[in-house]
Amino acid sequence: MAVWKDFPYNEGMSKTYPSDLTDEQWAILAPHIPPAKHGGSHRQVDIRRVVNGILYRNKSGCQWRMLPKDFPPWGTVYYYFAQWRDDGTLQRINDFFRAWVRVLAGRESTPGAGSSDSQTVKSTELGGAVGFDNARKVTGNSRKRHIAVDTLGLLLFVVVTSGAVEDPVAAKEVFQQLNRSDYPRLRKIWVDSKYHNYELYAHIKEHGDGSWELEVVSRPPGKRGWVKLPRRWVAERTFAWLGRYRCHSKDYERLTTSSEGMIYVSMIHLMLKRLRPSKDYAEFKYKRKTA
Repeated sequence: MAVWKDFPYNEGMSKTYPSDLTDEQWAILAPHIPPAKHGGSHRQVDIRRVVNGILYRNKSGCQWRMLPKDFPPWGTVYYYFAQWRDDGTLQRINDFFRAWVRVLAGRESTPGAGSSDSQTVKSTELGGAVGFDNARKVTGNSRKRHIAVDTLGLLLFVVVTSGAVEDPVAAKEVFQQLNRSDYPRLRKIWVDSKYHNYELYAHIKEHGDGSWELEVVSRPPGKRGWVKLPRRWVAERTFAWLGRYRCHSKDYERLTTSSEGMIYVSMIHLMLKRLRPSKDYAEFKYKRKTA
């Protein structure tokens, strides 16, 4: 019986789509893929094709049922995505590669500071947790992505809510994940003025250990229009990175947990390309610098 390691695709087969992983990228990702469950038959699906199917859908924004035939059946690809979403695999992989990228950038593996912000996007008629964002005046149903990132813009945690949920309310869940055991060096999180909320301050004081603080970065008095604010722009740049993946142009998911999972997938893909740049990616960067 063939198992996934027996498929020729894992032995240097060329990329079919731009979103496919190179051999070098797959080599550092494969050890973090959970093995097949004990007690059953051997895993017969090519797990690398499954990962590439998730990345293709994430990059192109197509429906699950419209995955090309180059990948395993869409139901199989979605099954693994949902499993890794629910058991925390995607978040653990993100955390591992974030620490690796930080070390290669000359930083400590865990951040000492970070930024937090939210982004409102339109959702579809599929249902789920949706609402009207009165602050940003987004018409129709919408959702909010609440993120915390380190000083490099790498994702620490993400929470997706209805667009009607106020930022300080969702921030409680985000900041509660920034515990001392996982982030021993964390001392400060920079935010904008909408997080200036005494109830949020009380929540941080009650549920935190008092070793990190929330600092509001306000606009300079009298300034109008767009202004690049210190520290806050890092989280906004992360949203721009996510915008390169078409599945984030709107929130197409029925479940907010699936929306969060896809954001982790995007960040993992981004870090893989930094850790093991493909030839096409390196040539693109070189041409941009010399253009």
